[in-house]
Amino acid sequence: MTRREGDALARYGGGLLPLEHTPHGMSAPMFSYPYARTREVLETLYRNGPVHPRHGVKMQYVNPATGGYPMPTIAAFIQLLPAGFTGQAHRSTDATIYCVAEGRGRTQVGGASFTWGPHDIFVAPSWHPVSHEAQKDAVLFSFSDRAAQKALGVWREDGVP
Repeated sequence: MTRREGDALARYGGGLLPLEHTPHGMSAPMFSYPYARTREVLETLYRNGPVHPRHGVKMQYVNPATGGYPMPTIAAFIQLLPAGFTGQAHRSTDATIYCVAEGRGRTQVGGASFTWGPHDIFVAPSWHPVSHEAQKDAVLFSFSDRAAQKALGVWREDGVP
């Protein structure tokens, strides 16, 4: 059945599910998460504070029908790094691909330093220390194999001294 644009967001994106919803397999009923709404959420959370010392303001995308990850093996995230943010180093077992939505900054991955701006892409391999700095307000979209690792019970994260 073909539905009009915005139908999935109206049906599944407001913290509600239609009465007739029946899950079909492991796919999410919506796969569009409008950036304007997401950006508004990040800004509100930033204003309400506090900012996480490693991640800034970071949220994960979810399958609204289950509360789980949007895809069975892939986790997706969005994070706001406010201007002047200098994040503490952390590492995790999932390999992460970052896409810069807006802003400018620098990320340290292991011994390598990456300066980035809008539309840049960089990768943090598994268990390499990662820390982000933002020159101006920045938003990073990222995705990783965290969903698969959590399902297998092998995902870990820790701070790096």
